[in-house]
Amino acid sequence: MNSRTWILMAASLGIIVLFFMLREHWAHALGVAPYLLLLACPLMHLFHGHGGHGGHDHKDGA
Repeated sequence: MNSRTWILMAASLGIIVLFFMLREHWAHALGVAPYLLLLACPLMHLFHGHGGHGGHDHKDGA
């Protein structure tokens, strides 16, 4: 088998394990959710990229 097959098999196994872990520990996972949301806010501000702010070139457009 080639490496792509191994990667797909490992990813599939990981998704299955994650599903069963969340199914058994759903209350714990939901208890952590607000903290993950709060952590996502500053991470979004740090890593979101600043390419979408058009008009910052300060050239005279006459």
